[in-house]
Amino acid sequence: MKTIIDETAGIVTVLDAAGEAQSWPMASAEAFAAASRAWLRAGWDVKHVYSFTWLGRPIIQLPEDMFRLQELIHAEKPDVLIETGVAHGGSLVFYASLFEAMGHGRVIGVELALRPANRAAIDAHPMRRRIDLVDGSSTAPETVEQVRALIGDGARAMVVLDSNHSFDHVLAELRAYGPLVPVGGYLVAADGIMRDMAEAPRGRPEWVRDNPLEAARRFVAEDPRFVLVEPDWAFNEGLVRERVTYWPSCYVRRVA
Repeated sequence: MKTIIDETAGIVTVLDAAGEAQSWPMASAEAFAAASRAWLRAGWDVKHVYSFTWLGRPIIQLPEDMFRLQELIHAEKPDVLIETGVAHGGSLVFYASLFEAMGHGRVIGVELALRPANRAAIDAHPMRRRIDLVDGSSTAPETVEQVRALIGDGARAMVVLDSNHSFDHVLAELRAYGPLVPVGGYLVAADGIMRDMAEAPRGRPEWVRDNPLEAARRFVAEDPRFVLVEPDWAFNEGLVRERVTYWPSCYVRRVA
């Protein structure tokens, strides 16, 4: 695929593998989507998301993904959010600060091997009082049981899966953490963009199938209690109707 952005003419053109071209005026949802796909590819190659912090901690996420998830958290108001994959702790601090602003909620972070420096920084952070840390593989039965105990009886949970992004691991996480989410609640399978980056310099050919998006699709196909759904945007006075995201089709909602 080739994307041509002609700012002088105000036109965005996309050529597919067969050389067939489609063009749209720049001031259109279609042109914005095409230019955004090219921007996401460029950002992936230069590691754009490795340049942000939240309240002092590196947060390796696309800002739009975090803003959209913030909208869902505010709408759903979970009692606890579980995140698998802690890294530097920026996402944990982000969620904890949202709960701090909302006056309710706490975060459970699950990490197989949290680096001592990152643990120390999280322990010293003002948001630490809203964060619990669980050491271990996110798919290990004993880890899941520890998380279940921390959630407690009657608490409404949301889950963000952002650890090992392989198909097998994410599918195992969905199967393990799905039962912890109440009817109407969400699990979020991060980084399905891997599918579209298989041929990028930092990609791998197997990512075409070995990615979180395919795991989420498999999960909802095998378990009718869950569906893939895009939450409604809380506000939109523009033409854009699709997220610019590293997390395509990420929202797994429990409906039964």
